[in-house]
Amino acid sequence: MSPPKYVDLLALLIALAVFIIGDLPLLGYAVAAAVWLLQRGIQMLAQRRMKQELAAGNRQKAMGIVAGSTLGRVWLMATAVLLVGIAERESGLASAILLLALFTLSFAAQGLTHLFDDQPEGQGV
Repeated sequence: MSPPKYVDLLALLIALAVFIIGDLPLLGYAVAAAVWLLQRGIQMLAQRRMKQELAAGNRQKAMGIVAGSTLGRVWLMATAVLLVGIAERESGLASAILLLALFTLSFAAQGLTHLFDDQPEGQGV
């Protein structure tokens, strides 16, 4: 049994309740949620494109897509945290902590998914 594919989105929904109940800055939540959803969309598009390139036998291009999209997504999140932190310090901190938690959860879920993947040797991406 693999972990849920969208566990980070469930955590994002739960975080909204935590932010409201804990009277945390909703600007920090809104920025983190918007940036997280945007980077998830970019990730899905990049994975689709990577699979197309791998199917066509273009391994270097596929790895370039993975590397470029990963760096771009990290820069996107860091820039958003910086800008909201400049506007309102507490919101920047809340946004950074939420994004860090979401990234960690997503990274762990992806690792577990690959670990428990049922594809035969040589068939995985």
